[in-house]
Amino acid sequence: MAGVDWKTSTVEAGGTKLHLRRAGKGRPLLVLHHETGTLDDLPFYDALAANYDVLVPHHPGYSRSERPDWMRSARDIAVVYRNLLSEQKVGKPALVGLGFVGWIAAEMATMAPADLSHLVLVGAMGIKPPQGDILDLAITGYVDYARAAFHDQKAFDRVYGAEPSVDQLEMWDICREMSFRIAWKPYMYSQTLPHLLESMRAPALVVWGEHDKVVPMSAGKRYVEALPNAKLEIVKASGHAVDMEQPEALAKLVSNFIGRE
Repeated sequence: MAGVDWKTSTVEAGGTKLHLRRAGKGRPLLVLHHETGTLDDLPFYDALAANYDVLVPHHPGYSRSERPDWMRSARDIAVVYRNLLSEQKVGKPALVGLGFVGWIAAEMATMAPADLSHLVLVGAMGIKPPQGDILDLAITGYVDYARAAFHDQKAFDRVYGAEPSVDQLEMWDICREMSFRIAWKPYMYSQTLPHLLESMRAPALVVWGEHDKVVPMSAGKRYVEALPNAKLEIVKASGHAVDMEQPEALAKLVSNFIGRE
C-alpha cells in the first residue's frame, strides 16, 4: 500500500536481539508471523498499518533475528515478547498470531489476561486437534510445507515466485530447525494451554482458512471452546496462510474486530 513508511531496527528483549519492523499510527497492534518466517513487504501488514501502530518482530531464531541457543519452548518466546512490549512501552496492545505463532500469542494472553485489548488467532497451532493432525514438518520438505499453506498455488507463486530464491530456501531451513528446537515433543501443541486459556478476558477472534491443510479446523473450534469470549470466522478460498492468500479479507476481519480509537 502506497504511503506506508516502515521503520526497521534491531531491538533487545529478554537478552535477545530482534529484527523489528514498525509502521502506522493509532492503537498498538503486535503481529506475529508464521513459523516459515516472513517477508518484509506483505499487503496484509500494509493494510493494518493504514489504521494501527503495527509492530512486526522476527521471532528469536527465525528470519533475521538472532538465535538464542538456550530457547526450548514456545512459552520462552512468549516471555521474550512480553519483555519487548515493555521495552517498547506498548500498553494494552491487540495481538495477531499467525499459524504456529498463534500458539505463542495464546501463551502471551495467558500470562497477563487483562493486558491485551484483543486477541486474533489465525490457523493457530498450540492445541491438539480433536480430529485430524497438524502437518508434520519433519517428514515434509520445507518447500512442500510452505506450498501446503496455500489453497491456490498461484497465490504462492505471487508471494514467493514459482521458483523460490536460494536465500528463501535457506531461510525456510533455518526456521524449520528452530521450530524443531521449541515445538517437537509434543509436536506443535501444549497439553496445558487449553486450561490456561480459561483466564483470558479480552475478546478473541479465531480465523481459519476454509481449505487449511496444515492445521485441522477442529483445533480452531477447540480454541473457541477454551476461550471465554471468542468467535470463529472462516475465510473462503484460502488455505492456512490466510494473511498471504487473502490479505484484504483478513485485514478487514481484524480491523472490524479490533475497531479504531
